[in-house]
Amino acid sequence: MFAGHDTVSSATTFALYLIGRHPEVQHKLHEELNQVFGSDRDRPVTPDDIQRLEYLSCVVKESLRLLPSAPLLGREIEEDVNMCGTTIPKGTTVFIGIFWLHRDPKQFPDPEKFDPDRFLSHNMKGRHNFAFIPFSAGHRNCIGQKFALMEEKVILATILRKLNVTSLQSISELGLTYELVLRSTEGIKVKLSIR
Repeated sequence: MFAGHDTVSSATTFALYLIGRHPEVQHKLHEELNQVFGSDRDRPVTPDDIQRLEYLSCVVKESLRLLPSAPLLGREIEEDVNMCGTTIPKGTTVFIGIFWLHRDPKQFPDPEKFDPDRFLSHNMKGRHNFAFIPFSAGHRNCIGQKFALMEEKVILATILRKLNVTSLQSISELGLTYELVLRSTEGIKVKLSIR
């Protein structure tokens, strides 16, 4: 239950925060939503709509890159591994800092910049397969990944079809902390207005 709702609410909240900090991104999202839904702001979002919301998908991924719901994960090594000349013995628990992995400037130039265009297909060519792992990767990745992404897109599309979002804090004012999921110790303050 925890993994199915707390992570999605965290991801959705941080996505709204980032959208509210970047009016040019919000404008592009509104244009895409208008193309898909026209003037109908009440029609339920369908799976076909989700497939057509390509820029929204990029925004969700970029939000998860910068502010991943689960910024740290632990794994137990199943066999001895040589890493940079050091042997890590079988049975060792290692932690992967997804928050920092997603800020590798070799994979994501200007890594602190919120840039959803990073996830357009032509911009992803040459990027390492494990440079972006908000749901972990391999045989232990999140089994709810596809559902979580769909759920977040439906929520964001529903909100942004009707509302404008303006964030009222800088990222340094959020007081980010890790309590199984990434959280803001100061709350996240946004202003909502009717479109």
